[in-house]
Amino acid sequence: MAREQQAAQTLFRLSGVSCAGCVNKIESAVQGVAGVQDARINLADKTLKVQGAAAPQSCIEAVRQAGYDAEVAKSSERQRREEQRAQEERHYHQLLWRSAIALGVGLPLMAWGLITDKMSVNSFADQLAWGVMGLITLAILVFCGGQFFSGAWKALRHHSATMDTLVALGTGTAWLFSMLVVLVPHLLPEAARHVYFEASAMIIGLISLGQALEVRARGRTSAAVEKLLELQDTSARVLRDGKEVDLPIEQVQAGDQLRVRPGEKIPVDGMVLEGGSLVDESMLTGEPVPVKKGEGDNLAAGTLNKNGSLLFRAEKVGADTRLAQIIEMVKNAQGSRVPIARLADKISAIFVPVVMIIAVVAALVWFNLGPDPRAAHMLVVLTSVLIIACPCALGLATPMSVMVGVGKGAEYGVLVRNGKALQQSCNLDVLVVDKTGTLTEGSPRLTDIESEGDSDELLRLLASLEQGSEHPLAEAVVTAAHEKKLDLQKPSDFEAITAHGVMGVISGKKILLGNSKLMQRENIPLGDWKARANNLAEAGRTVMYAAVDGVMQGIIAVADPIRDDAAAAIARLRKLGLRLEMLTGDNQASAEAVARHLKIDKVHAELLPEDKERIVAQLQKDGARVGMVGDGINDAPALARADVGFAIGAGTDVAIESADVTLMRSSLHGVANAVELSRATLGNIKQNLFGAFIYNTLGIPIAAGVLFPLTGMLLSPIVAGAAMALSSLTVVSNANRLRFFKPSEVH
Repeated sequence: MAREQQAAQTLFRLSGVSCAGCVNKIESAVQGVAGVQDARINLADKTLKVQGAAAPQSCIEAVRQAGYDAEVAKSSERQRREEQRAQEERHYHQLLWRSAIALGVGLPLMAWGLITDKMSVNSFADQLAWGVMGLITLAILVFCGGQFFSGAWKALRHHSATMDTLVALGTGTAWLFSMLVVLVPHLLPEAARHVYFEASAMIIGLISLGQALEVRARGRTSAAVEKLLELQDTSARVLRDGKEVDLPIEQVQAGDQLRVRPGEKIPVDGMVLEGGSLVDESMLTGEPVPVKKGEGDNLAAGTLNKNGSLLFRAEKVGADTRLAQIIEMVKNAQGSRVPIARLADKISAIFVPVVMIIAVVAALVWFNLGPDPRAAHMLVVLTSVLIIACPCALGLATPMSVMVGVGKGAEYGVLVRNGKALQQSCNLDVLVVDKTGTLTEGSPRLTDIESEGDSDELLRLLASLEQGSEHPLAEAVVTAAHEKKLDLQKPSDFEAITAHGVMGVISGKKILLGNSKLMQRENIPLGDWKARANNLAEAGRTVMYAAVDGVMQGIIAVADPIRDDAAAAIARLRKLGLRLEMLTGDNQASAEAVARHLKIDKVHAELLPEDKERIVAQLQKDGARVGMVGDGINDAPALARADVGFAIGAGTDVAIESADVTLMRSSLHGVANAVELSRATLGNIKQNLFGAFIYNTLGIPIAAGVLFPLTGMLLSPIVAGAAMALSSLTVVSNANRLRFFKPSEVH
């Protein structure tokens, strides 16, 4: 899966959006705007993200023409969140007041009906009494349920139907029928002169109460981003004109010098200029042990300075800091779609019109074929079907779970790039793993050197040559030479040959250092050095051959220690049902030694970067769903090719950018956490979808009266309203259960 270059993005806050039908309408409208590449709504967050070069005002106009409203979200995520929280708090209290007023009228009316059974109009006095109650109920419909009617009117003007349409039709029909009974009771048979004002009031009250509880529960789903935002400091102590000045974080610029004291958060990314301290980076890496920082070391925004004073230079500020990028990645993933959601989207697109047809057909059947009082039965069926069929739960089923699941992953150092990766992580068959830096520490040490002559002189030549390489093995050779205080020279004609080794000239001598492929390429016979190299390789060491002026001079061996938790993580992944394969550019014998120790199923050694990508492609061709774990530039092609690419967070930017999932901790336990989280999230989504589908599949026939022949009763519109409200609340509450997710093993 090759990553595409990100287009410009604009985030909009939406109002009037209530269900999946609204989502489909707005997305279709905005995608028709010139310059829009993609438009995605996060129903759980009620935001619209538009990619492309379209003018924001054009997108807002498209939203308004679709019957809704939008505004560009604030550039500051903290400010946007605070405004959104305040707006949701106001909305929550509005819904509670509306619910209290509507239920304050509806409940006494319902109790009156149950106790006295006098809900009919049979006299002029009844007409007066129920006429007053009709006006009171009308006020409730206008002031407590007005948003449903205005939403339905907007949808009608744009030739569509939404959840608001169903609620407005249901409650409006019940009120109109009741007023017809009040005004002209003689036109109806005596048995049909029942009024349903309590149904209209109760439905508005119950739906408003359900929405209020949903808003409160929905606020908890974004807790992960809130925690990340809390890590960002709001001010920084900057050196200006020789003085320390406290400035808002927005005013800090790259290149500024900043002071951070014990107990304070690091405000921006930077590099230490003076001082030393222990810094707690657990909020970013999950590692509980504070890291010692001194001159030249890097600092990350959001981490906590423990015990020393540090002067550092700001290098990345604002949206460029690592913390800001993590927050952005989590937000993007929370708003993304999982493939399983397409089914719900397709159904939601046609659901409301189909429900309206079903309601009309059911009402006609009851009016023409049902028992007396036919008009009353017809009204009950029509209202109940319209109310119970609202697809709110269906539209919330996947985004709520994705939002909580992605946020939970961030807590455990698993940053998921998109919903597709979240879903595919639970279906993997094979996990291919790079060796160096993933299974091993990535910091090799020189363990052996065997030579024809002076081993220190050979080491001096080889270390001089390796000064021009950035490979971890080269670093081990140079470090060993520095430890022996050998004088190194600058090489000339240096050349690094991918997956082979290096060559160059030192003091007029042509030096070669690399694997057997390099020696074969240069036609240098290995002689008995090959057997000696094999013995070292079987012990798990990486062996390199050294030649001077075309003649073999010796071998050196480097060992990269296996990570302490690698064996436990591999065992855990196997327990999850994954087949493990190792990909490495190292020699076969060393790779097999590591694989034996870790009980990895298959080894592919001495690979070029394109070989890794080819092996992943072949596994996919054979029908396997493949995950790839790596940390280096040479892993990027395979990470991009895999169904899910996992990049070790301590690895290169190229590897992280090529991957679907970034592991903030350099441990394979992160992959196991990601797989377990994926399975928990997908299980939660399936529960939500199953509940929403079953609710509507069973609820609509029951509301239509299929049980009447057995029970002699019809489903009350009030019960339908309560059920509809509870279905959405159930989905949101079930999604929030993911907040209690814990990996099977916490490290």
